Amino acid sequence: MRPQITIVVVLLAAAAGFCFAAVSTYDSIAHLDRQIHGIHCSYLLGLEAADASGSSGCHVTLMSPYSSVFRQSIWGGIPVSLPAMSVFCFIFFWALWMTLTQRQDDRMATLFLVASTALPVLSSFYMGYLAMVTLKAACKLCVGIYLSSLIAFAAAFRHWYSENKRAPSRSADASSKSDKPLSFRGLAVAFVLGVLFVALPVVSFAASAPDFSGYIGKCGSLTHLGDADRVLVPIGPQGRSKQIIEVSDPLCGSCSAFARRLKATAIAKDISRRVLLFPLDDSCNWMISEAIHPGACALSEAVLCAGNDAETVLEWSFQEHESILEKTKRDPQAAAEMVATRFPELRRCIGSPSVRARLNLGLRWAVKNQLQVLTPQLFFEGARLCDEDTDLGLDYALPRLIALTGSDVSAAPVDVATQDRQPQPTTSVKRHSAKSPATAPSQAQPLKAEEPRAEEADRVDNSEMLDELVKRAKATGDETDESESQAPATGLKPSPRQANGDNASPMTVPPAASEQPAAEPIGASIPEQPEAL
Repeated sequence: MRPQITIVVVLLAAAAGFCFAAVSTYDSIAHLDRQIHGIHCSYLLGLEAADASGSSGCHVTLMSPYSSVFRQSIWGGIPVSLPAMSVFCFIFFWALWMTLTQRQDDRMATLFLVASTALPVLSSFYMGYLAMVTLKAACKLCVGIYLSSLIAFAAAFRHWYSENKRAPSRSADASSKSDKPLSFRGLAVAFVLGVLFVALPVVSFAASAPDFSGYIGKCGSLTHLGDADRVLVPIGPQGRSKQIIEVSDPLCGSCSAFARRLKATAIAKDISRRVLLFPLDDSCNWMISEAIHPGACALSEAVLCAGNDAETVLEWSFQEHESILEKTKRDPQAAAEMVATRFPELRRCIGSPSVRARLNLGLRWAVKNQLQVLTPQLFFEGARLCDEDTDLGLDYALPRLIALTGSDVSAAPVDVATQDRQPQPTTSVKRHSAKSPATAPSQAQPLKAEEPRAEEADRVDNSEMLDELVKRAKATGDETDESESQAPATGLKPSPRQANGDNASPMTVPPAASEQPAAEPIGASIPEQPEAL
């Protein structure tokens, strides 16, 4: 019997879906060597080069918490595209079996085909919703899988409907196989076979997954945890049992994605976050020779000015980082104007001597701890999370890092002076949920700048805070001037991945002379990292 056109369409759609899912699975598995790899994002499979910029929708979805399952027990998890491959493979097998055994008009067999194609369709609707609504990204490989699923289901349903309509007029001769519907025992065997099609590859993948636990806790550490200058900005609820320190740039796309992944982890409800602002902008950061994220200095100042509402400003910066970067490249003052327009209460504070001094003290804190010039970074009790674990391996590595270094940080060193000088809440602003961390409310309540206060705007130069910060800045003024004057000569330029805001190959911040023993090479306290492309 020649295959009917609807069966042929099912076969072709299943083959296409298998290919799209296979490429996505390959991209996931490629990252299991903890290196940087390009990601294929095209409808023309094999005809376009992999994208290594990290800006494609396929990169966003692959690095999201929804691209794999069992991430806490397996580094990177099991990619959801792997069982998708198996489902498409089974659909192809079942449609081919119906053709070869002349069961194309078997109502039970065709009904089972419809049920088989309905599974990837339902999964596609769910994953498509997450991609478009939650991640706000369009992955071409994912779209290919969605369309293949829909076409296969439509063709299978059309075939089953046609056979049902022809059934009453069919001859009563029951001599052929097609006139003897598949028994329930046969359907049970087919169901078990379908489960095996999916289970065997998944179990094999899980059994052969590499163990990267040996890297945890061996990627560097902080040498000075004190924060007497209040350079670590509290983000979200504080006072939880586990306190982490993030190094972040407000205009870093990877920092934004990392924050979303962190909030989606199971351990997020037990974590208190503090952020060290490290703008990759040469207008304030004397450790780089050219701006990677122009305007990041102004946004960092705004976050510092916002006080207890810093999370609102930071999340707005993450959400609008592409627009801010684009406009600032044309007009250097655009970033400051955009944030002042969005949060007018911060206008007087942005660019003031006090906030600039505090931002500079944050950079000095980075030098003191010999941090690498890259974002994002994460530390727990001083232990650094490996760069390779900030995306696919976050759910696996972070709980193990916490378990390795200690489960309670309530006794972590805190400067008394820091506690005494913590800013008091000025106004209540509703924070965003973990489901949509980068979405700022259209009508947020007004923020109130931490410094300078409105009634003290004309007297900011005489404020106690400014005097204290300027005094601290002057204490290391000679060192700062020397570092600033030599920064362009150091030739510290980011790798291509850093230029896109990603955690790229490490570079060490040159510490000030008074903070570094003469006999010790720069960056000696940071162990060698796995090579990154």
